[in-house]
Order: sequence, then C-alpha cells, then structure tokens
Amino acid sequence: MAAEGYEEMSGNGELEETSAMEASEVAASPPAEMAEMSEENGSPVVAPEAPVAPDPVTFSMPPPAEEEEGEFPPDFERLWKAAHDNPQDFTSWTDLLQYCEQESHITASRRALEAFLIRYPLCYGYWKKFADLERRAGYNNKAEEVCVQGLKAIPLSVDLWIHYINLLLGTLDMNLPESPTRIRSVFEEAVVAAGLDFHSDRLWDLYVEWEKEQGNMKKAAGVLDRVLKVPTQLYNTHYDKFKEHLNSQEPKEVLSSEEYEELRTFCRQSQKAERAEQAQEDEEERPPGEEEPATPEGTDSEELMQKIREQVLVRRDKVYQDNEGEVRKRWHYEDAIKRPYFHVKPLDRLQLRAWHSYLDWEIAQLNKDTRDPQEPQQDPDQAATEESEVTAQPQEQSEDAEVAHDDYRVRILFERCLIACALYEEFWIRYNQYLESQSLDEARAIFKRACEVHLAYKPNIHMQWATFEERHGDLTEARRILEALEKTLPGLAVVRLRRAALERRAGQLDQSEALLREAVDESKEKPTLHAFYSIKLARLLLKLGRNPSRARRVLQEALEISPDNDKLHLNLLELEVSGDPSAEAVQECVTRALAAPLAPHTKILFSQRGLQFAEDYSNSIQSVLSVYEEHQKLLKELGGTKRGAENGDEDSEKLSKSDDGSAVAVSAQVTPTMPHVPITTPPPPVMGADANSQAGYGGYGSWYQQPQYGSYGSYGYQNTWNYNQGYYPPS
Repeated sequence: MAAEGYEEMSGNGELEETSAMEASEVAASPPAEMAEMSEENGSPVVAPEAPVAPDPVTFSMPPPAEEEEGEFPPDFERLWKAAHDNPQDFTSWTDLLQYCEQESHITASRRALEAFLIRYPLCYGYWKKFADLERRAGYNNKAEEVCVQGLKAIPLSVDLWIHYINLLLGTLDMNLPESPTRIRSVFEEAVVAAGLDFHSDRLWDLYVEWEKEQGNMKKAAGVLDRVLKVPTQLYNTHYDKFKEHLNSQEPKEVLSSEEYEELRTFCRQSQKAERAEQAQEDEEERPPGEEEPATPEGTDSEELMQKIREQVLVRRDKVYQDNEGEVRKRWHYEDAIKRPYFHVKPLDRLQLRAWHSYLDWEIAQLNKDTRDPQEPQQDPDQAATEESEVTAQPQEQSEDAEVAHDDYRVRILFERCLIACALYEEFWIRYNQYLESQSLDEARAIFKRACEVHLAYKPNIHMQWATFEERHGDLTEARRILEALEKTLPGLAVVRLRRAALERRAGQLDQSEALLREAVDESKEKPTLHAFYSIKLARLLLKLGRNPSRARRVLQEALEISPDNDKLHLNLLELEVSGDPSAEAVQECVTRALAAPLAPHTKILFSQRGLQFAEDYSNSIQSVLSVYEEHQKLLKELGGTKRGAENGDEDSEKLSKSDDGSAVAVSAQVTPTMPHVPITTPPPPVMGADANSQAGYGGYGSWYQQPQYGSYGSYGYQNTWNYNQGYYPPS
C-alpha cells in the first residue's frame, strides 16, 4: 500500500488514516521472536500468471466536468502560483489542497488535485479524495475514472483497490446480471496486481465475503485455496476461515466437482475396507443364525462426509505448513520495514539498509542452486539409474516454474521498495540492472518512470538512462534524454560535457566542438565556468582536432576575460611545452603569467617552469643563465632569501638534496678561496613558498602535483569538481 502518513505534515489539511485498517484477527507468529507487523505497505503488481509489470506512468487525468464553477476562491491564485513556482515543495501543494477543500470549490479542487497527482502519483490518499469529490458532486462515472487512473499510477495499493471496489458496490445496480460479473473481474484484477503482497489480507477477505454473499460457496472456497499459498501477515486466519467454511457447508457445495468425486471415491473405498474388516470381526462374535444388518449403498452418510472433510484438511495442511515456512523466512525482513508507504521526508539509513537487505535475500533465493550445496553428492551410478526412471521434461518444467515464482517475488519486492524509496536513485538503478538481463523494454520502463515522474530533478539517474540507451545503440534517445535534462536543469556543466562526449564517441567531432563552443559563448558572464569550458574546448582541439593554433586562440581569448585564472595560464603553458619546443612562445606564456594578478607562490612556480624548459631545450648556456638570473630577481622581489649553502655564508653544517633525493651533509669547512659560480642546479628556497616547490626545477615532474594546482591529469583544477555532489562549479 502506499499511504502517505500526512498527519505528520502541518497545515496540509490531510489526516490520512493508516494504510491498513485495524485487522480483527491477530496473526500467529511462527517463531517466538516475531513481532507485530505494521499493516501499512506498498503492495506489488506482478502476478504468477502474467509476470509483466504494468507501467504506472502512462496515465492521464480524467477530463474536467462539464459544469465548471466560474471564479476561483480569493487566495487560490496565490497558493497555486506558490506551488507551481516551486513544484518540489510538498507543503505548498498540501496548503493549496487544504484551502480548496475548505472552500468546497469543486473546480479549484479538481484543478489542484490533477496537478498535484501528476507530480506525486504515489499518494493514494489523494486519489481517494479525488474520487470522493467527484462522487459527492454526482459524477459517479468520473469517480470511477479517477480510481482507474489512480490504479494505473499505483497498481500496488491494496487500499485504493478496496476503495474502488466499494465505490462500484455502492453505485452499480446489483440486480443487473452484468454487475456481479464486473465486480468479480475487478476483484481478479486486484488480487493479480496486489494479492501477493505481505499485507494484502483485507483484499482477500473482502473477495471471499463477497462471493459468500453472492451464494457462490465454491468460488469462495477457491479464493481461500489461492490465498493459502500466499505468504501474508495473517496467513493463519485464512486457514481458520477455510476450515470454518468447509465445516459449515456440505463438501459437495464447497469443493470442485473433480476434487469432490476423487475424495468421495477414495473415502468410499476406505470406508468399505473398514466395514469389511469390522464385518469379519462381527461375524466371529455374532450368535449363530443371526444375519448381517443391511447397509445403504446408494446414499452418502454423514460419516462419509466427515471423512471427505478430513481428507481435504490433510491436503490443505501440507499447503499451510509450506506457506508458514515462507512466512517465517520473511517475517524478520518485514518487521524491519517501518515505513512501507510513500513520503517526501527522507528515510533513515537503517530503513534504506533494511530494504537493501531484503532485496539481497530475495535475489539470493532466486540465484541459489536447485540442490542444497550442503546436500551430499549422489553416487553417479545411482543418479543415472534414478534419472532413467523419470522423464527430464517434467523436471525442467518444475525448475522453470520455481525460478519464475522466485522472479515474481523479486519483482514484487522491488515494486514495494520503489513506493517507500521512490525518491532514491539507487533503488531505481538497482531494479533496472536486475531487469536488464531479462528484458530491455522493462529495464527502459524503469528509467522512464523514475526520470519522468519521481526524479525529474536528479541528474545522475538521467545520465544513467542516457548511458543505458547509448550502450544499447539508441543514440537518438540518448541525445533526447540529455537535451531534456539540460532544459530542466540549465547551466549544469556535467550535462553539457556528457552531450559533447556522446557526440565525440559517435564520431561527430564537429558537433562536439559546437556544443563546447556554445557553452563557452554562453558562460562569458561567469568567468570560472567560462574558463572551465574553454579548457575543455582547447584540449578537444589539441588532442583530437590536432589543431594547436585554434586551441591556443581559445585559451588566449579566455585569458582576456579571466587574466587571474591560473588554470588557464597553466594549460596554455602546457600547450606550448608539449608541442614543438619554442623558447619564445614558452617565455611569452611565463611573462604573461608573471604580469597577471596571480598569487606570489604561483608566479614562482611559473618562473621555475620556464627555467626548467630553458634547461631542457635552450641552445646556449647564456640563455639559461639569463633565465636563471630573472628567476633569482623574482625571488628577491617576492621577499625570498637564498639558501646559505649556495651563498657560501653559512657557518653550520646544512643538508642539501642530491639528485637521487638522499640527504648529503655539506661541511662548513670549505676552501675560502673557492670562487662562487652561478649554477643551473635547483633554485634556492623561498621564505613563504611551498616546501614542495623547493625540490628544484630539476624535479618538475612532481611540480604538477602541487596542492594548489591538483593533478594535471585533472586539468590543473584546485579541487576537481565532484559532479555527484556539487553539480554547479563555483562562479
């Protein structure tokens, strides 16, 4: 069932009853530790006869009534605007619905309920309110339409099925021959959709009682026979009701004709055997000359009827015991679920874990081997002998039926879970993964339900859907999904990048470039975002387009807008360094970075990178020394001091780093006449500079890992944007 529990919400005017009325019966607890279960639930939709889950999304609201009231109440427009301006604010919607109900304005109430139920279709209580609204207004047909639409949206609600059936019972003329047929067909639809739920007892009881009222004792017994095989919370009461029904009627009026004749023949033969044995004993004891008393053969005695009842219960008891075992297995998991209905309030971690544990167990039941792994291995010769005695086909059919039954159970549990956890992406994705190996259409339908109804503003699952479609070759649908998501959440960087990556993988490099260039043009008012897209576009042009000049131009144009963005300077410098070595281009990048309003330690790192390039690629020692002297001047200007060992003015022993990273003691007792010669070894330390930068430009491989830059593999961003946590990069 899908009750809301809105009595916890303030100001919404909804005091919903619990999803299950207090049952008069008390469930027997198979194990001693079984606690009393909550009767609110989200019931499943899959039936053994038709394991095809319905699509709860494809529903449309009924057309408005012909007789519309003219003006809306005074505050309707204000509350309506508040709800539509922020459709994710559940309280705004409940305030609107409460106001419409207080004003008793049918047109306003109808309009508000239609809009609300499109966004929150799992709120079964509001479907009931809508149906009652139409019925009170005299529109019985429209009330039925509302119930039908609600059951399309949430076919798992036992409460809504019962409400629909009671509506039909109150509006149909039962004197018409077609009315009972229609009621029975609705009951069948209900038990097929929701009858396998753990809390579906009230629906089964209502079905049985209705058949009894119609005088169809065999049909009532047939319904009881079916529910005896379903593990439900009140499983024991169904068996008690079956025994009561059997004892209150003649077996011929309760059992099917086939079963009755079979048991009647069996009991007669058994009775004859008993009478023959008794007659032999009586013959020995009877006085001579006395004849055996005649026994009626053509009529069924009460003794025979009682024997038939006993045999019926012998058969049903085996079914009951098996069903009790299934209940016992599930009771612990059911007891752990405290909120099986839909609500916008978050679930705690224990509840989420309880659903995952229940799903894990149910899937394990499906995946376990047919033979118990602890069962001892059978002798091959004995197995071959036994296999020759039975046909393989019945065994395969039995195994297939068992697997199918377990699959129904898994689907049922997923559907129940997606009522309570409808706002959690992880369960939708898990259900999709379960169905994908069986049916792509069913797996696709899960994404459709999640993204178009319940998680319209959650980008991760939309991108998962697009990935699913791309993986299965439907690029058109993948494009549509991402485009629709970008319209819903404009400015989301990760979506634009996904769209560009999709086109790139499809071989549409021009389209990928166009998407990134469009993002660059549209983000000029947001410098950080503009720099981000510019770097992405430049790397695409450089790495895939093999066009460094265009990539250079993109970065240079971005620097005109964001001259203080060190990531842009870094990427431009890397572009020049990674291409054909050009001392002029590299020096120009370094000079531009040093002239930009960057942090002092950042400027030192760029100067150090320029010095390293000169050391690696310069054609003369004079140019290397010239760059080195400029680097030293920069250190002095930024307040740095040279290392004493290099200046030759330290009296104490210092440690310097050798090329292999080991510490080497440098003695203070050096020849005083040794001339000081500028060297191109690692530059001296700087006060206030990052200690890691003092390893020298000879070790610039580690320079890419500076904390202030992050890994260059992440394009040099300080903190790589975690798209799963913060979708918008800082502006």
